Amino acid sequence: MILAVILALLSLYAAYSLADRLTDPNSKWHVLDHPNDRSLHQNPTPRSGGLGILAALLIAWPLWFWLQTPPEGAWAVAIGLALAAGISWLDDLHTLSSAVRFPVHLAASGLVVFAGGFYFPVLQIPGVGDVALGAFAPIFALLTIGWMLNLYNFMDGMDGFAGGMGAWGFGFLALFGWHQGHLFFAGSALIIAAANLGFLRVNFPPAKIFMGDVGSVPMGFLAGCFMLWGARDGVFPFWIGIVIFSPFILDATITLARRLLDGQKVWQAHRAHFYQQLVRMGWSHKRTVLAEYLLMAGVGGVAFLLHLSDNEGLRAAGWMALCGLYIVLMIAIHVAGRRRGVSWRG
Repeated sequence: MILAVILALLSLYAAYSLADRLTDPNSKWHVLDHPNDRSLHQNPTPRSGGLGILAALLIAWPLWFWLQTPPEGAWAVAIGLALAAGISWLDDLHTLSSAVRFPVHLAASGLVVFAGGFYFPVLQIPGVGDVALGAFAPIFALLTIGWMLNLYNFMDGMDGFAGGMGAWGFGFLALFGWHQGHLFFAGSALIIAAANLGFLRVNFPPAKIFMGDVGSVPMGFLAGCFMLWGARDGVFPFWIGIVIFSPFILDATITLARRLLDGQKVWQAHRAHFYQQLVRMGWSHKRTVLAEYLLMAGVGGVAFLLHLSDNEGLRAAGWMALCGLYIVLMIAIHVAGRRRGVSWRG
């Protein structure tokens, strides 16, 4: 694991150095994100920071794969990541239609699921028990990667937010891998967490650069892959991954459902996410993102503690308590927003 820590530090330094260079207007990779009425930022800001994260992974991951023995299907994740990153960079440059992006996303996800074998036969649900997925298992895995890939992109709308989720989320995945003795999984996740942490040095409010689609889509892709990988190899049950990334999963999913039920065009840009409502109510980016970090750390810590317990009743109670916490938080944001004249419709 010492080797993984060394490579993680290399990844952190590389991501910071490269992302910082990308803030230079003279860089040929300098792509500006111009604010509009749906943005939370006010000044044109480069959105190519994800290239720094990917470059860090390109440096550290091959060394990790070479010095360790990759498990089944690891190569599929690497190739799928390249596909997701490539189409996302083109999207940052030229704003591609979903008809162009979707087939590539599907190909990347399908490669991981069918060629890499990243799916599992039984879904464990706290308080319910084991649910056999049967022939639906690969479809469930495809939907997982597809949704994580998209929701991460939806949630990359505030300084320090997606990078923070990457640092906390993959950091906890690394902890689970280390605790369960799956060192390749742990080291791989730790390198990703470190790359996100290095990027945060220039993305924390006030951000000098954004992650962009070239960063958010690959990070969502990797989050989905690692959730499936951990469940497949017995590092943790799938619901643990849901809890770890729940600050993103619930905000994006519930916001999409509300907009669908309200008859809105869900593919259009908006400011209806809960974190966006907080900023529109007057919270600073820094205050909002620090509150989100506290939530990320809290749910990750709860997930680890619940996983340590063999008491199914305690796990179910913890799962229900987290659901209750999120309901309270969402209602509180909605009520506070109404008092300040901030509509959830964006």
